[in-house]
Amino acid sequence: MGGVGLPTMDLMRSEPMQLARIIIPMESAHRTVSYLGDLGLFQFKDLNSGKSPFQRTFATQIKRCGEMARKLRFFRDQMMKAGRLASTRSAYGSEISLDELEVKLGELESELIEMNANTEKLQRAYNELLEYKLVLQKAGDFFNHAQNSATAHQREFEEHRLVEGSMDSPLLLEQEMTTDISKQVKLGFVSGLVPRDKSMAFERILFRTTRGNVFLKQNVVEEPVMDPVQGEKVEKNVFIIFYSGERAKNKVLKICDAFGANRYPFTDNIGKRYQIITEVSGKISELKTTIEVGTLHWSSVVQAIANQFEQWNNLVKKEKSICHTLNTLSFDVTKKCLVAEGWHPVFATTQIQKALQRATVDSNSQVGAIFEVLHAKESPPTYFRTNKFTSAFQEIVDAYGVAKYQEANPGLYTIVTFPFLFAVMFGDWGHGICLFLATLFLILREKKYSSQKLGDIMEMAFGGRYVIIMMSIFSIYTGLIYNEFFSVPFELFGRSAYDCRDSSCRDATTIGMIKVRGTYPFGVDPIWHGTRSELPFLNSLKMKMSILLGVAQMNLGIILSYFNAKFFRNDLNIWYQFIPQMIFLNSLFGYLSLLIIVKWCTGSQADLYHVMIYMFLSPTDDLGENQLFWGQKYLQILLLLLALVAVPWMLIPKPLLLKKQHEERHQGQAYAPLHSLDENIESDFSDKPHGEHEEFEFSEVLVHQLIHTIEFVLGSVSNTASYLRLWALSLAHSELSSVFYEKVLLLAWGFNNLVILIIGIIVFIFATVGVLLVMETLSAFLHALRLHWVEFQNKFYEGDGYKFSPFSFASISEEDDN
Repeated sequence: MGGVGLPTMDLMRSEPMQLARIIIPMESAHRTVSYLGDLGLFQFKDLNSGKSPFQRTFATQIKRCGEMARKLRFFRDQMMKAGRLASTRSAYGSEISLDELEVKLGELESELIEMNANTEKLQRAYNELLEYKLVLQKAGDFFNHAQNSATAHQREFEEHRLVEGSMDSPLLLEQEMTTDISKQVKLGFVSGLVPRDKSMAFERILFRTTRGNVFLKQNVVEEPVMDPVQGEKVEKNVFIIFYSGERAKNKVLKICDAFGANRYPFTDNIGKRYQIITEVSGKISELKTTIEVGTLHWSSVVQAIANQFEQWNNLVKKEKSICHTLNTLSFDVTKKCLVAEGWHPVFATTQIQKALQRATVDSNSQVGAIFEVLHAKESPPTYFRTNKFTSAFQEIVDAYGVAKYQEANPGLYTIVTFPFLFAVMFGDWGHGICLFLATLFLILREKKYSSQKLGDIMEMAFGGRYVIIMMSIFSIYTGLIYNEFFSVPFELFGRSAYDCRDSSCRDATTIGMIKVRGTYPFGVDPIWHGTRSELPFLNSLKMKMSILLGVAQMNLGIILSYFNAKFFRNDLNIWYQFIPQMIFLNSLFGYLSLLIIVKWCTGSQADLYHVMIYMFLSPTDDLGENQLFWGQKYLQILLLLLALVAVPWMLIPKPLLLKKQHEERHQGQAYAPLHSLDENIESDFSDKPHGEHEEFEFSEVLVHQLIHTIEFVLGSVSNTASYLRLWALSLAHSELSSVFYEKVLLLAWGFNNLVILIIGIIVFIFATVGVLLVMETLSAFLHALRLHWVEFQNKFYEGDGYKFSPFSFASISEEDDN
């Protein structure tokens, strides 16, 4: 389980840690920190916590790295724009120094910015020419139509005049037709494009502003047009506005600008208009070719950046993290060396020393780094070496609280107990197989999915894939014990031990059955399923089983508190916490567990509720038919007295002995080590420097012990009752599964209709997946989590430590840029 060159990992207690000081010459400081980052087993302490980030030594280098990181983010945006992916093979390419990289990044950034600016200008000119061409064509069509209409009108008027004579013609019309052309009013016009969604408001404002003294003609452009200003495709209309006078012209121009209308020059001369269209088409063709060539060159530059991007990005991130770490180091009095302090596992001492020697040689330093171990006053960080299988279980524990240094780790037991308690609530080997196959798919494709960004829910499921597969394996096991496959029983391990007396006992209770064979070898006899006594039988079985499992796990928690006390050499906790707690819990609920086992073994009809209640109310009365074994009454009296004695045993001696130890220590009569104190007081004393003494408040210690005693006594009852959730959720899961099978699948089958059967199968599948495999899985997971956090861990686990966070390039490379 351990890595190459590492000892086998131990999940029971965290790794032994050391506080070390490293004195590093300035010329090898950078390389030393870099090699320690490659090793990833040294957690630096910040020796400059009183300084702001701008007052630290390497603030300039961090700013420099930040500027390079900004350029790399710009390059990443360009790569995303081009649809290029960073090549992962580039990390093993040719080495490049940071100074060379800084120059290269600056040159590439300038080149890309210039290319983007030129491309933007060319694209804007290209879009403007496209719009201009549209205006020339659409407005030209309007002029051609108007000219043809005027010519036809003139011809019609002349024909009418020749036929009827001038006496019958309207005088005004004749006057209009004979007016001198030089005396006619000359109209100006403005043409361009306006966004279609603004065209109605544009027309309305023009009419109101000029009081109707303009003529507006609009023509719809069928395809969206690339707007030169916005750079986006917009649906537009070509317009031409006729006006009279300079004031009207100014108003029209201002309104066009206000509505974002792009204006273009236009001529009513047909020959000149066709000439302009030809010139514009030629320019469009030239610009298109120029833009394509520029885009190809831009793509080649971006591709060259993509090939080296990962290497450059890793180099900048490493350099920035090194500078941040160097800022936590302090100068010695000579200002020629840097002093580092930090935590590391004991097993890594040799590796760290080798890294320091290699850094000295590679940097050609005349003086080597000095490594020395310090005696620490503060508590060391907690470090568990985990792999991809155990890490998820350890995260479950760490979510409650990180273990105190070398405290017994619940994560070791959680690997088995967590999926088992889940399976007790989820027991169905059909559902377990579905869950197993879904998780197995994630495990088989973990290399692919680990390098991808998944959604939040999928990310959680993938991260806990080994927890879920253990849960599914245990669910198959408990499902075989419950003999349920989608709520259907099977005779997998032989035939049932019972048969009906006759054909009329099909719906009878067990009274109508006779035992004809040996006991069913494994799990629940399938004959129980479907009978009227199924629910009372399974209720009794699962309720008693839940109590047995709960008492066993709580005893495990108390036993672990003994190992904690023994490890920390805290005799007070052994004699005045572990022993009375074991006596109290097992005098009551351990005895209940014994009664359950004896009742199962003997087949007695004794009422255990009555036994436990009258054990407190009338301990001296005879048990009568509820007696399970000889001497039970006297055993109950003894256990009750032991439970009553255990309460003051937990409450009174410990505070008095703590007070006595405190007085002896300060009178110089005894020198007890700090770890012999109560753990809560130990943490207070350990923070005090030599020469200072914490004032001992006996009343506070007594109240603290009183709270712990009451919490344990009441918690023993409530925690045991809390384990009944195993029975409740198991029953709910079984009944839901039975309802879906009988009321959906069997009901659809009974109609003898293919369509109804298919609909029933679909509903059954969706109900099974949605309710039983998703919601019930989540529900059972949360209840198992609560049983571990509250009922199990509160017996021994303090969880007030802090994680070991070494300086490591591996963890830096996993983080995304902000």
